[in-house]
Amino acid sequence: MDFNFTEEQTMVRDGLTRLVRESYDFDTRRSVIESDSGWRPELWAQIAEMGLLGMPFSEEDGGFGGGAIDSLVVMEVFGRGLVVEPYVPTVVCAGGFFKHAGSAEQKEEHIGGIVDGSRVYAFAYAEPRGRYDLADLETTAKKDGDGYVLNGHKAVVIAAPWASHLIVTARTSGERRDHDGISVFVVDKNADGVVTRDYPTVDGRRASDIYFENVSVGADALIGEDGKALPLIELVVDEAIAAQCAEACGAMKSAQEMTVEYSRQRKQFGTPIGKFQVLQHRMVDMFVEYEQSVSMAYLATLKLGESDKERKSAVSAAKVRIGQAAHHIGQEAIQIHGGMGMTDELAIGHYFKRLTIFDAEFGNVDHHMKRHIALASD
Repeated sequence: MDFNFTEEQTMVRDGLTRLVRESYDFDTRRSVIESDSGWRPELWAQIAEMGLLGMPFSEEDGGFGGGAIDSLVVMEVFGRGLVVEPYVPTVVCAGGFFKHAGSAEQKEEHIGGIVDGSRVYAFAYAEPRGRYDLADLETTAKKDGDGYVLNGHKAVVIAAPWASHLIVTARTSGERRDHDGISVFVVDKNADGVVTRDYPTVDGRRASDIYFENVSVGADALIGEDGKALPLIELVVDEAIAAQCAEACGAMKSAQEMTVEYSRQRKQFGTPIGKFQVLQHRMVDMFVEYEQSVSMAYLATLKLGESDKERKSAVSAAKVRIGQAAHHIGQEAIQIHGGMGMTDELAIGHYFKRLTIFDAEFGNVDHHMKRHIALASD
């Protein structure tokens, strides 16, 4: 099997790498995440001008005919630079819902806004008592004439402070954990009854707790079929996991390289610590963990177009293996750097935080281990 990128994908990766290297150095990133806005809309516009926001969409939908591999290329570079701009919530999640189940009108309106960078989306799916069960929903959407009225609470909605629109999962019928009766809506964040509480996350991004208090939406806000959205949600979440696996690989690569470079400079007893055999072994283990993670990220991405069982199994396997590797590499990098690795002034601490949070998003190692085992036993 040929695992080489196409010429176009290589050009995109090289161009984006230059942009991140020149515009997203560590000091710049620190100032951005500490600013009031927490991100750079001007950089988002620049990314849109490069065509990166339209890569995963078909030409019929206004994109450039790419797919999940193109998102992998982008996210790996973003991971290396710890880019906080909302590519996964907007392009992968919101774009995925519209791409897979949107009406012609929704695709024209929303995918167009994603591609040109004029609209930013956040995926409001997690609830305080839901853990990682996508069907565990207390947020409701009750029929009201031709439209719906939403009530409920969504927690830790990444990129919501920057979003113009929200993609919201809600129960239109059934009991709290039923697999049927789940629907997906697109909601204007400025709609009456939408209340947000914004805050920074530990890894430098921004999130919100969102409350829906009798929020009225029209029939055109429904994405896909009423009450039958769980398979669609699972597909989009798996695509988001695959993209974030690529991001984690990029972050692990940077953390591993920083650790090797630090070991060449830091001296103990007049000798660079990188010459100590025990540390050499530990850094080799970090490299092996990274290489295995890359293979798993590629596999998960390639399996996104297969059957539900194959896709879910590959994605969960990748989430488990890369989650374990992220934990190992992050901790080893901090330990080899010593106490200064935990300071905010050193980049390695920021990579550790991002790799730690990666495990908790869209299901942790334990959750995906259980899912993978359950799929294997079917």
